[in-house]
Amino acid sequence: MAFESVIGLEVHAQLKTGTKIFCGCSTGFGAPPNTHTCPVCTGMPGTLPVLNRTVVDYALKMALAVNCRIRSVSRFARKNYFYPDLPKGYQISQYELPIAEHGEVVIDTGNGEQKRVGITRIHMEEDAGKLIHDASRPVSYVDYNRTGVPLIEIVSEPDMRSPREAGAYLRELRSLLRWLDISDGNMEEGSFRCDANVSIRPSGSTALGTRTEIKNLNSFRHVEQALAYEIRRHADRVSEGGAVEQETRLWNPEKMVTVSMRGKEDAHDYRYFPDPDLLPLVVDDAWKDRIQATLPELPAFRKKRFVADYGLSEEDAGVLTGSRALADYFEACAAEAKTPKPCANWIMGDLLGLLNATATPIEASPVSPVHLGRLVGLINDNVISGKIAKTVFEEMARTGQDPKAIVEARNLVQVTDTGAIGAAIDQVIAECPDEVEKYKSGKTKVMGFLVGQVMKKTKGKANPQAVNDLLAEKLR
Repeated sequence: MAFESVIGLEVHAQLKTGTKIFCGCSTGFGAPPNTHTCPVCTGMPGTLPVLNRTVVDYALKMALAVNCRIRSVSRFARKNYFYPDLPKGYQISQYELPIAEHGEVVIDTGNGEQKRVGITRIHMEEDAGKLIHDASRPVSYVDYNRTGVPLIEIVSEPDMRSPREAGAYLRELRSLLRWLDISDGNMEEGSFRCDANVSIRPSGSTALGTRTEIKNLNSFRHVEQALAYEIRRHADRVSEGGAVEQETRLWNPEKMVTVSMRGKEDAHDYRYFPDPDLLPLVVDDAWKDRIQATLPELPAFRKKRFVADYGLSEEDAGVLTGSRALADYFEACAAEAKTPKPCANWIMGDLLGLLNATATPIEASPVSPVHLGRLVGLINDNVISGKIAKTVFEEMARTGQDPKAIVEARNLVQVTDTGAIGAAIDQVIAECPDEVEKYKSGKTKVMGFLVGQVMKKTKGKANPQAVNDLLAEKLR
């Protein structure tokens, strides 16, 4: 029997606020354990939470960016469960009345087509603490620094049909969070986490099968690998006449398997009820309009503009809008050079190659967009050749200097004097009689060798087009 997989994802994104969602403690990562805590976030008796307005602003930004419907009235609820990293014995979240519902994200399926993935809801909640397990003895420690750090949970519709689609959705979501500058999306530090729900059903069926939830997914690759394994496990179980149990499972990346963690909870298991310490949240039209006005040009629209205004291919525009900082860099470079396509080529080739090799983010690039634009301008004006430009770029990356200053200081100005180029060509023709005869006998590929010899004579400074034209003329 052929099966179809049905996948839905729950994404928790930590927000880039300076303080926690209900108190004034710092959200900074990496502090000594239990130093970013107070009576409010550790749930001491008699304390009261106070909502951080910036958290609401950021939640609204994400909701508007994915075309969600914003609730004019939402409210916080207590999600009750006992675990050592939850000091209050409940988590403040949203349940029946989330801040936003019914949005969508458009993903590239990888075969040249696009697909809409629905967003069921976006809601705000506080994060739990972190358990640290001592492998040398049966002891666990609790760090409450993360307790109360603001999260938005983004719950998708079960619209994905393959691990690849799930990976594409997650990458698109993280890119958008970073684009809006509301989350750093760092999976290694736990600020972007995913729980995956998966089931299978006979191909052509519309009924949903029994689902399992997979936790402990801290990379896109692990999400895709865990889903692929779980889909195979479900199919094998059903094909053998068994039944899939609704449960929560953990991904073991070393063994490349999922293992049972516990039975899957339903909403009633958490005994949700409205939090009596927090008033309903009212978001009026003025608040929504204020946030809408702060939204940057979103990636999909910027990509279309890059294709229309700069004549870039869809693929190149997609790369250059991979992050807001990269898109900004390209536009600043193109504005300086006045020729967008060569700027795009330099950025996607030499610049990103340099940054990837040194694990440097575009924001910390040693070559500024203005300087790279000036380098492209020097090539366009025939001041230097493309080959010399490579040398200049390396010096720019090393020193941060203006390319014009480097060219002048190292006397790298391109030779365009036909007399000087002609003299170098005459020398090469005299020194390479065998290659000249091969060319005259019809073996025209030897032309490249002869051009290279001329460039060597001029130390790479000769104008390549002038060398090709004059050499061809003399050989004729």
